[in-house]
Amino acid sequence: MPDTASGGKWLNRRQRAVIAAIASAMVLFAVLGFGLALPGSGLDARLEIRNQPPSLSHLFGTDWLGRDMLTRTLKGLTLSIFVGLAAAASSVLIAAIMGLAAAMGGRYMDHIIGWITDLFLSVPHLVTLILISFILGGGVKGVLIGIAVTHWPAMARMIRAELLQLRETDYVRLSSRLGRSRWWIATRHLLPHLLPHLLTGMLLIFPHAILHEASITFLGLGLSPHQPAIGIILSESMRYLSTGLWWLAFFPGAALLLIVRSFDRVSEYIRLLIHPASAQE
Repeated sequence: MPDTASGGKWLNRRQRAVIAAIASAMVLFAVLGFGLALPGSGLDARLEIRNQPPSLSHLFGTDWLGRDMLTRTLKGLTLSIFVGLAAAASSVLIAAIMGLAAAMGGRYMDHIIGWITDLFLSVPHLVTLILISFILGGGVKGVLIGIAVTHWPAMARMIRAELLQLRETDYVRLSSRLGRSRWWIATRHLLPHLLPHLLTGMLLIFPHAILHEASITFLGLGLSPHQPAIGIILSESMRYLSTGLWWLAFFPGAALLLIVRSFDRVSEYIRLLIHPASAQE
């Protein structure tokens, strides 16, 4: 029943989570929709309208080449979202494989994976990401592999702990005594239980993924300068801030923070929705 007596709280946490998650998802789909639908002509150089401040004809203004900043921002966000989702999904897949191998592969395999996990956790993500991206020559491939390789350890450790608890449950022990293989137990009993955790983990990794993508692109080690990435837009705009062209960095930076925060909130709400203890809060 809605709690109307205490401060007018007529929605419980799960209901508020559903509404907020839908609102955040609508913002994300709107960005993707506009980013894909906008024509590429806004990215063409038009020197006759360069350095124009925000107006009704150009809501985010234009840059030093006359390119529409709204088009560049939405195209850049769309690219960052796709790169971030692909990298986050790859990182979650690596975490699931490593966590399953550590929990089901025996003591020797557990020690090896634990050592690899501690090795990656001992070095800051951004340092390892920059090194991997530099070795691979940057670009989308370097960013994807770098993010996927550097963001799995914490989640793999969580998955391992979860699986070690599940391994001691009665139905898993019974399957083992009936002669079921470790692979059969992992795919039939353990993996379905992990799917909600993997979804939440991917949404939790995504904000870090696009922020790190923008960071290394800003440093010149990420996506190509010919692509309308947010990191490239922010990097290029730095040299013009002293001349008063504030809109070149403000709108792309604010849009990036909005997307990151939206995904962060969606992950929090989905984690709340799938957690049984929060049902009646």
